[in-house]
Amino acid sequence: MNLSGLLPLLHQVPTYRQLLQGRKHTAQSAPPPLVLRLPRGPRAFVAAALQRDLKWPVLLITARVEQAQALASELAAWLGAEAAVARFAEPVPLPYERAPWGEATRRQRLTVLAQLVELGGAGTDDRRQTTDHGQPRSAPPLVVASARALMQKTLPRERFIAETHTLRLGQVIPLERTLADWVGLGYEAVTIVEAPGQFSHRGGILDIYPPPSPFPVRIELFGDEIESLRAFDPATQRSRQALEAVTIPPAREAIAHDTPPLAQRLAQAGWREDLEALATGAAFPTLEFYLPYLYEQAGSLLDYFPSEGLVIVDDWAELADVVHELSEQADQLASEHDAAGDLPPDYPSPLFTWEEIARCLEARGPLILGGDGAAWPEADHGLQLRDAFAPGPRFGGQIKPLLDYLGQLRAAKKRTVVVTRQAERLAELWAERDAPLLPMEKITEVPPRGSLIFVQGALSEGFALPTLHLLTDAELFGWSRPEPRRRRPTRAIAPESLFADLRPGDFVVHLEHGIGRFAGLVKRVVDGTEREYLQVIYANNDTLYVPVHQADRLSRYIGADDRPPTLHRLGGAEWAQVKRRAQQAAEEVAQELLDLYAAREATPGFAFSPDHPWQHELEAAFPYVETEDQMRAIQEVKRDMEKPRPMDRLICGDVGYGKTEVALRAAFKAVMDNKQVAILVPTTVLAQQHFNTFQERLKPFPIVVEMLSRFRSRAEQADILERLKQGQIDIVIGTHRLLQKDVVFKDLGLLIIDEEQRFGVVHKERLKRMRTEVDVLTMTATPIPRTLYMSLTGVRDVSLIETAPEERLPVVTYVGEYSDKLVRQAILRELDRGGQVFFVHNRVQGIEGVKRRLEALVPEATIAIAHGQMNEDRLEQVMADYTAGKIDVLVSTSIIENGLDIPNANTIIVNHADWFGLAQLYQLRGRVGRGAVRAYAYFLYDKNAHLSLEARQRLETIAAATELGAGYSIAMRDLELRGAGELLGTRQHGHIAAVGFDLYTRLLARAVQKLKAQQEGQPPPPPPPVLVTIDLPLPVYIPEDYVPDAHLRLQLYRRMAELSTLEQIDAMAEELADRFGPIPDPVHNLLFQLRLKVLAARARVEAIATVDGQFMLRAPELDEANRYALQRRLGNGVRVGKRQIWLPRDLPASDWQVRLVQVLEKLSV
Repeated sequence: MNLSGLLPLLHQVPTYRQLLQGRKHTAQSAPPPLVLRLPRGPRAFVAAALQRDLKWPVLLITARVEQAQALASELAAWLGAEAAVARFAEPVPLPYERAPWGEATRRQRLTVLAQLVELGGAGTDDRRQTTDHGQPRSAPPLVVASARALMQKTLPRERFIAETHTLRLGQVIPLERTLADWVGLGYEAVTIVEAPGQFSHRGGILDIYPPPSPFPVRIELFGDEIESLRAFDPATQRSRQALEAVTIPPAREAIAHDTPPLAQRLAQAGWREDLEALATGAAFPTLEFYLPYLYEQAGSLLDYFPSEGLVIVDDWAELADVVHELSEQADQLASEHDAAGDLPPDYPSPLFTWEEIARCLEARGPLILGGDGAAWPEADHGLQLRDAFAPGPRFGGQIKPLLDYLGQLRAAKKRTVVVTRQAERLAELWAERDAPLLPMEKITEVPPRGSLIFVQGALSEGFALPTLHLLTDAELFGWSRPEPRRRRPTRAIAPESLFADLRPGDFVVHLEHGIGRFAGLVKRVVDGTEREYLQVIYANNDTLYVPVHQADRLSRYIGADDRPPTLHRLGGAEWAQVKRRAQQAAEEVAQELLDLYAAREATPGFAFSPDHPWQHELEAAFPYVETEDQMRAIQEVKRDMEKPRPMDRLICGDVGYGKTEVALRAAFKAVMDNKQVAILVPTTVLAQQHFNTFQERLKPFPIVVEMLSRFRSRAEQADILERLKQGQIDIVIGTHRLLQKDVVFKDLGLLIIDEEQRFGVVHKERLKRMRTEVDVLTMTATPIPRTLYMSLTGVRDVSLIETAPEERLPVVTYVGEYSDKLVRQAILRELDRGGQVFFVHNRVQGIEGVKRRLEALVPEATIAIAHGQMNEDRLEQVMADYTAGKIDVLVSTSIIENGLDIPNANTIIVNHADWFGLAQLYQLRGRVGRGAVRAYAYFLYDKNAHLSLEARQRLETIAAATELGAGYSIAMRDLELRGAGELLGTRQHGHIAAVGFDLYTRLLARAVQKLKAQQEGQPPPPPPPVLVTIDLPLPVYIPEDYVPDAHLRLQLYRRMAELSTLEQIDAMAEELADRFGPIPDPVHNLLFQLRLKVLAARARVEAIATVDGQFMLRAPELDEANRYALQRRLGNGVRVGKRQIWLPRDLPASDWQVRLVQVLEKLSV
């Protein structure tokens, strides 16, 4: 959203022009504070206009974190995409807590500090046009900071400047010292640079990712001289732009090489934690904890802010209150940590006091936007800018009065802008009474008088100026949500990182030899030629050496459960039989799906009418922006409902991705045609939640919603059953109680099933019968593989919702031993920001004891229990109280695992996390982080527990599975494959366990394609590619001095073996030269073998080897006529047999390589 075209309208307000002139005149000296006393709606508008008109750096300080987030997104909307709006983030840990700050937080803070240092060094008018990274220099920054961010002490500015270095083309740098300096500045040495704050060293190539830089930089040395500087893409690892210079600032807010003397001091004082890390002078996760020790005169954000900038305070009194509040809380935490022995001796405060902050702010002559100004009796209150702004009228979701009002404004030639998340729907409703208007996302020029513009987006509140009427969702619908933060791109990951799932000791599936255990990479000399292989151990300790060009034949084994598989015997017939049985089973499933689909297509059903006008009103009142996937799913459901056959669609989407809204709109559509709707859910708690959601959203309409579950008494249930039979209830939400024989509908039109795999066999059979009678919509949060999704097209109607709502952030995940201190800190952190906590203990026995322990640990919190064996009324009351925010901590069993949505609950603590499966852990984490607030998940295990290897792996996977790295993709793949199993039913679990999920889903996809082609009279799909074996007298490996890290070599081998075209292999060669330097001969040989593999597969050649001093190519059997024709085509020197083609080997290596390629090219024609 870009509203920058509206900012010039403020110039037409005399008091604003007066304010602007006043500020310009005092540019060189600090003016007295000025209090504007503006209402909240226009504050971001005024701040944005000032920054645009003054062209100065601006620092806007607000009291609370959520206000800083909202203001930053509104300022970005008012200034447009080109604006440099930056958030100076708050550290993740509480004050005095020895915990990591987090990569994203560090980067945000260091980027702002580096920008401000650069500004301070250049002055505001004579700055260069481009940065050292070759980017056009952006407008002066507008930095938004909360009280918490402002209070935090940081690296002194002078030290930051002293430790910032610029490297230029042609400069001579001592390599070892440069690397040591980077370590001292807090950069982390890694194999592949993917994230800010990392560097790597490979021979004469250095990669480094400075935190403020938009991309990492590759430095190529000739000796000690910088021969080239290139920016590169962390996702592809390919160079993208030549640079003249690169500036390398500190990567942390404490300089790592300042720490060794501190280690000595602390050791003498008896402190034991982190001493080893401090003594090395390298960065470690909790480095910033020691910042107050390292710098007696610590820096503040205000020290970095240039003197010619404008400091704006949102509300002075509120800022003072919040700083005092945070200081008191910090003092309490300091006492607790000190008493527990968690603070080093004489630990200085990490925060500035209000007195220190106020003194610095007053010296800057701040502009104070809001508040009553009581804190500034002597300040200038003469400007009455606030009188220019009037509040907009409120409509409370009533569309007709709103449209009437817009018509009146238009008739009066008033300029009107409506910023709403429902721009498209409101424009449709407007088109029914006046000329159609297309919704817009940008207003970059002042609109003419009398214009009406609908803008897709969100602001907190509207206002009216003489020259502009601005309405938002706050005025339209009575709810106000900030525009979601602009989507932070997910962290780029190197292409081979997706192959990082294979480690020595893992079970693997080889396409031809079955299940073994991967032992690692080994080098072997065969016939005098050195090569590298992937070593796999089978039953009876038999060993298979897989050539690196065949690494694609191995995949990690993922079974139907966590039980380890049985290893196969090498050379036995067992694997072929297992694979054949799995293939037959896959074909049976495919046939069953096709038959079901065909039966449904032939069954007459009810065709629902197109959308009712009320449908538009319901959809317009949705307080979020639908994602594209969500909109597509909604349209697909409606299309199915309008067809004259029963719908059977599966909506597959992650927890919190908006499946309930799809269901709600489908249910509403059904009721508009006088049909009844049944919604079937697996738990009473979820039934209650859906009931609350549906009641709330459908309140403006004459629709009766009821719930049938054990939360209802027998008398209430009897009453509901009677009203259902009479047709007096439109929508009923319930558990499996809905499937009992006494439940009779007058006219059921739609059945919605949430998480069908959670129901038993008997229930599933009943549902199967219902599927041919009414429209059925099934929802699941378990993902399925895209390959399977594609192969099910035309067999099973599936809608994927893969996009997270824009405001969602990845959940910060912690895995570790249980400790009372950690639990107390986690709960307090959440309560301090006004949130709620889930504490999961999955044993009803002992749950009371857990509650008592938490009450003693956190007496400040209101704590309650929820589990499935509780009295119905009590459980209902507890859930209602928790939803209403009356309970701080809910101690529960995994009853909360499915679907529960409490946006204010943003911390979950899972006790005995080692008792849960991966999918359960994933579902539990999905309970938090459903709004725009950062969420935390703690997966804890007993420190005395002996964790099984599988439990440890599950916990490692969930820790890695955030949206920020490769671990996420790997974990998602595991979950998708398991989701495939759930989708296909438990009958297949034996076959899945026998061959692994990966191979099973491939077999199924192929079976579906084959049978579908048969049914439709189409040609069968092409056969799977030939598995080519190549054995040539060439050394084939990646040398250790070229890529020293063995795990990275394995990832590269696996990635290279997957290349399927000559173009991909050429691109890979370019990438290797770019990333690792000139390609050595053994790697050239590997690339040559990969080219042969592609050409051989095209020609259906199965093997290339040396036999009896000749090259032999094994091809499909040829008859005599074809052999003769082929002999003529291949020419002299080549001998064509029944299945073999022979070439002489008495040529130099380069010549026979060319000859082999020529023969394969001719064969593939």
